[in-house]
Amino acid sequence: MNKLDELDKKLTSAFDGKVVRKDLLHRIKKGTNVPTFVLEFLLARFCASNDQAEMDAGMEAVLATLQDNYVRPDEANAAQSRVAIKGKHRFIDKVHVRYVEKEKRHWASLENFNSQRIAISEKFYRDNDRLLEGGIWAEVTIAHNDIEEDDYAFYVEDLRPIQLTRFDFDRYAEGREAFTRDEWLAAVLRSVGLEPSKLSHRVKLHFIARLAALVEPNYNYIELGPRGTGKSYFFSEFSPYATLISGGQATKATLFYNNARRKVGLVGYWDVVAFDEVGGIKVRDPDTIQIMKDFMANGRFSRGAEVIADASLSFVGNIDLSVQQLVNSDQHDLFQPLPPEFDLAVMDRFAAYIPGWEMPKNSSEFLTSNYGFITDYLAEAFHYQFKHTNRYEEVSKRIKLGKAVEGRDEKSIKKTVCAFLKILHPNGPPSDDEFEEYVAYAVECRRRVKEQMNKRKPDDEFAQINLSYFKGSGDEVVVFCPESKDAMATQRPARRPLHQEDVALDQGPQTAPLPVTPAEPPVVPADATMSPPEAVEELKEQHFTILYGDTGYSYESIIGPYLRGAKTVIIEDPYIRLQHQIQNFVRFCETVVKAGTVRKITLFTSYDENTQLADIAEKLDELKQSLLELDVELEVKLNPNMHDREIRLDNGWVIKIGRGLDFYQKPGSWFEIGAHDLSMRKCLETKVDIFRA
Repeated sequence: MNKLDELDKKLTSAFDGKVVRKDLLHRIKKGTNVPTFVLEFLLARFCASNDQAEMDAGMEAVLATLQDNYVRPDEANAAQSRVAIKGKHRFIDKVHVRYVEKEKRHWASLENFNSQRIAISEKFYRDNDRLLEGGIWAEVTIAHNDIEEDDYAFYVEDLRPIQLTRFDFDRYAEGREAFTRDEWLAAVLRSVGLEPSKLSHRVKLHFIARLAALVEPNYNYIELGPRGTGKSYFFSEFSPYATLISGGQATKATLFYNNARRKVGLVGYWDVVAFDEVGGIKVRDPDTIQIMKDFMANGRFSRGAEVIADASLSFVGNIDLSVQQLVNSDQHDLFQPLPPEFDLAVMDRFAAYIPGWEMPKNSSEFLTSNYGFITDYLAEAFHYQFKHTNRYEEVSKRIKLGKAVEGRDEKSIKKTVCAFLKILHPNGPPSDDEFEEYVAYAVECRRRVKEQMNKRKPDDEFAQINLSYFKGSGDEVVVFCPESKDAMATQRPARRPLHQEDVALDQGPQTAPLPVTPAEPPVVPADATMSPPEAVEELKEQHFTILYGDTGYSYESIIGPYLRGAKTVIIEDPYIRLQHQIQNFVRFCETVVKAGTVRKITLFTSYDENTQLADIAEKLDELKQSLLELDVELEVKLNPNMHDREIRLDNGWVIKIGRGLDFYQKPGSWFEIGAHDLSMRKCLETKVDIFRA
């Protein structure tokens, strides 16, 4: 690194012990799958000095600590052996705690230690509730349990979360006084590893906007753009108060509330819940989207219980088409990658749309070698403001917006400005010019949302896209989005006819459709027409025989279509006893869960004098635990005298399979086709009757 520049000198003077050289991070980051805030926690411990000799010694200490305490996934067995031989060992890892209902106790696990049964004292998860929801990075001492009668080999002796134990916000705000706005902006960017001198002022504001959800509660934004621009970095690496989830985890039980467990989901534990690859979100239960709408609107929802939470939602994903193609298309818009379940009501709850296509690709060219805040210190400053400061009234008193700005526009713009004030002016109000700059940026980001909705809606509900604000001089400024300012397809979208047969009369000659890459099928915008939805195939009663040796029958093909709308399933089958019969029942439950609406499964089964009840109970209890995680309750009732086999759904359908679930032949080998895919497994002969009760 070159000698200290003026900003380095100011930072090291005003925030001694709270800053670190970022080139040190780059040197140790490669080759470790450890978040930035964890590495900088160690750097702050060993390298918080300006003396080169001390920093060199500190770097050696950091590398030695990682060598001794960070376990790679392929070293899990060696780590367990080390604990067994030494008696105990300290690790740096992400720690999870889960409650096992049948045992009425909590168990810890480490991501890279390969043990799901590490005993843990109540004091640890009582003081760190995020251990139970997503897990936290910590320095954790694992000890070996030498008592042979116990059912666990390891226990947590000590656990220290990798985050500051105390934070002084007044001291942080006081330190800000020594910096101009642009210096502070540069300091924040250097703190996330970027060199501000390599970025345009507009791109700097985009990076600040990415941080908005970390300081402003119930702030929802979307960023779509090319791959490799670091859209998800701040939620996976930067803050211990944010969690990044994939689309497959977007269930209402995981996100909002698990009725079966009576437990709030991720939004109750994290400042930010970020959805990675939003285009891949799969929503099986429409209730999830409705609850999401309620929560995005006002931070509360009702699902058996009234829940209020502060979490912000961030949606990031990729755009595979040209932005210029999209803004100039009559058929497509900049929300093109979103899943169809994200309708206009969801879109309208985005406070801002960050233009990810303007962000530079990740490259060492943009990394800084100068000083920045220790990531965890800045994350704590943001968390404090998220929880304890409110700048909304301050913004409301200063801002004046134009007539086109409607209710949800106004709230969105104000919350974006609030976030900029918290990040860049934690010590007080900005100047008039700075304030107007934030307002203009916030208006643009909201306009980008509204333009896409206006293209999708066949009427003029969202037609007021010329959002504006008034400067201190009294002049009104209409804000445009640079990518669409001259795109008539976006500024004045053609209104679609109400009926397809009216196209020729209403629109005249048609323009050529937007060329689409083969990988992207044409997207029909949500709410694009008022034509009736495609009719759902009517279910019919069925009576048929599966012949011996037939294939092509699975629980999903026989029962799946009739689960539509069902909330409870009752299955009577006396033969859920043997290993393969229980496995069949697990497959049946998987089919039920895929329906997305079922909340309870009740199994009536039987036994005889040879039945190993304890063994069956243990397996079914494991299944019950697994279903609870998906917000589905399993109740098992025993009746030694039953013989009938029947599946009853609360939507009125009854499915009778003569042999119950056990109508498959045992495969000749577990390595032949059909061994695992039941639709390819040969069947025994049985009758199937499906009828309405």
